[in-house]
Amino acid sequence: MDCIFCKVVNKEIPSSMLYEDDEIVVIKDIEPKAPVHLLIIPKKHIPSLNQLEPEDKELIGKLVLVGKEMAKNQGVNESGYRLTFNVGKDSGQTINHLHLHLLGGRKLIFA
Repeated sequence: MDCIFCKVVNKEIPSSMLYEDDEIVVIKDIEPKAPVHLLIIPKKHIPSLNQLEPEDKELIGKLVLVGKEMAKNQGVNESGYRLTFNVGKDSGQTINHLHLHLLGGRKLIFA
C-alpha cells in the first residue's frame, strides 16, 4: 500500500509525532491552515468516513476524545478550536486515509 499516513504510522517516514497509542497517532500538519493544525490519524487504514463500519464506532469516538485532549495540550481548548473530517476530494480530502483535523490558535472563519 502506498499510503503516506500508513507510512507515518509504521515510522517509515519521519513526522512530528505529538501523540501515539495502540490505535492513534497525532502529527502536525505539514501545510498548516491555522497556528495549531494537527492531524489525528487512526492506525487502522480506513479510506474515509464513507468506509466506516459499525465496529469502528469506538475508534471514531476515541479520535474525537484524543482531539479534545490535544486541544487542551496545545492551549486552544478555552479560546476555541475546530475538529473536522474531510470526506472526498470536493471537501479537500487529499489523502485517502481517514484523519481528523484539529485547528485553532486564531479566530476561524466559518466555511
